[in-house]
Amino acid sequence: MLDDLDLNAIQDENARQLTRRLLNLIEQLSASLREAQAENQRLRDENNRLKGEQGKPKIKANTPKRTPTNYSSEKERQKPVQRHKRSKKAEIKIDREQVVAVNRDTLPTDAEFKGYEDVVTQDILLKTDNVRFHKEKYYAVSTRLSYLAQVPQGYEGQFGPGVKALIPALYFGMGTSEPKILEFLTTAGIQISDGEVSNLLIQNQEEFHAEKDAVYEAGLRSSPWQHTDDTQTRVNGQNQHCHVVCNPVYTAYHTLPHKDRLSVLNVLRNGRVCCFRLNQEALDLLKNIPLSKSIRQILQTWSSESEMDGATFQQRLEQYLPNLGKQQRKVIMDAAAIASYHKETDWPVIQTLVCDDAPQFNWLTYSMMLCWVHDGRPYKKLMPVVPLHRKMLDDSLKRFWNYYDELLEYKQAPTPEESARLEADFDTLFSTRTGYDDLDKRIAKSQAKKASLLLVLKHPELPLHNNPAELGGRQRVRKRDVSFGPRTQKGRKAWDTFMTLAETAKKLDVNFYAYLRDRITGTHAIPPLAELVTKTAKELNLGWSWVTT
Repeated sequence: MLDDLDLNAIQDENARQLTRRLLNLIEQLSASLREAQAENQRLRDENNRLKGEQGKPKIKANTPKRTPTNYSSEKERQKPVQRHKRSKKAEIKIDREQVVAVNRDTLPTDAEFKGYEDVVTQDILLKTDNVRFHKEKYYAVSTRLSYLAQVPQGYEGQFGPGVKALIPALYFGMGTSEPKILEFLTTAGIQISDGEVSNLLIQNQEEFHAEKDAVYEAGLRSSPWQHTDDTQTRVNGQNQHCHVVCNPVYTAYHTLPHKDRLSVLNVLRNGRVCCFRLNQEALDLLKNIPLSKSIRQILQTWSSESEMDGATFQQRLEQYLPNLGKQQRKVIMDAAAIASYHKETDWPVIQTLVCDDAPQFNWLTYSMMLCWVHDGRPYKKLMPVVPLHRKMLDDSLKRFWNYYDELLEYKQAPTPEESARLEADFDTLFSTRTGYDDLDKRIAKSQAKKASLLLVLKHPELPLHNNPAELGGRQRVRKRDVSFGPRTQKGRKAWDTFMTLAETAKKLDVNFYAYLRDRITGTHAIPPLAELVTKTAKELNLGWSWVTT
């Protein structure tokens, strides 16, 4: 009965409004019913569990569910790309050449030599390269000392650079588990224990930790904007959070116990000691925070550009504002820490974060570019039961992604005129009122994010989505699925360091295994990754609009 409903065909305005309200009531009751059914099933399962029985088994239906469970926007955003097949043989490195002769006895007497026909065959040698070093040893009577030759760099200990580079390349670069690495090495003829595999992954990696820090600082300096996101991980069986910061030339990982605002700030500052500055900027950040007039007056009297360490700042809060609530104390400390961060001169201060609208990202940078994919996802989570509302939702999504495509075109050829037109179209698109209450609320939320969604009009090099950070987080998730998580702080640090170096090397088109072997042997034929990050960023000109404005 509702399939062919057309509200515009109802002549009486009161009847039309009443019908619209009834349709929204149907949506509300349907949503409440879905929630109640899910909660009832959960309670039944829990009741059965307490009785020693099992809950309802999760058996997938033979036919697809009517309600969508995939909230991805790939289908809407995907554009056909013309692909050109390239020759793989042109990229193959030739290690040796061999002439294959024809059996002369099979040739006719008048056969003439006409040159060669080249065929490339790929193969790999898997064999040990065990070395017995005969180290020269001298003794000097004059000094009463013995002098012993040193093995080449990388050969210290029981294993050479090939093994030392291969293990982290497999573990971090390819996501292989330690047992499988051990199995592979023993199959190849290497005698090694599981403890030695673990030690080669996490012990004595100071040089790589230092290069990771250099890569991260170079990455932060490479552009005024950065992607960021976080994902859950585990350290020694305890839940923690892996923070990802990246742009087109690098990816960095930081594992911390929390993901609150100060933790994200700690990531942006690479763990440097946090300072607090209660200046005017900090007070401005607190304007919309519910604080009493007396508290604001006390904070105003403290306003200055002087910095304090964490202990001193907290002691001052305890002394002069002992009745502060936990949340009030937290936001005051957040504001003071961020104000201090913005004043730093010896560390890169990020101008813009590309992220989702999680509250911990607020305040950290002067501006935010929100992800359009995240903003579009809640639309697809709406599950209208009224056909008219389903059509309204489909039409809204179509207009949403058409506008997204226009922003992509603007990024290729930005002009002031096109910027003004797109801003006006945004106001038109997100001021639409359909009469479907849930959809209208969602549209209003998008309208409220206008400044952050349209920052690309001012800085066209900004991406419209946060996929790079999410893909970086997915690498940690895959590694977590295979290896669960590190068990020690050394392991946590090794995970962050080598995953940073592996993902950055991939973006810089550097062979990760070759890089590891180069560093282990001390050859240093591959330039520091931080230098490559800086060089590539300059070539891409990642922050050109900040320079011109």
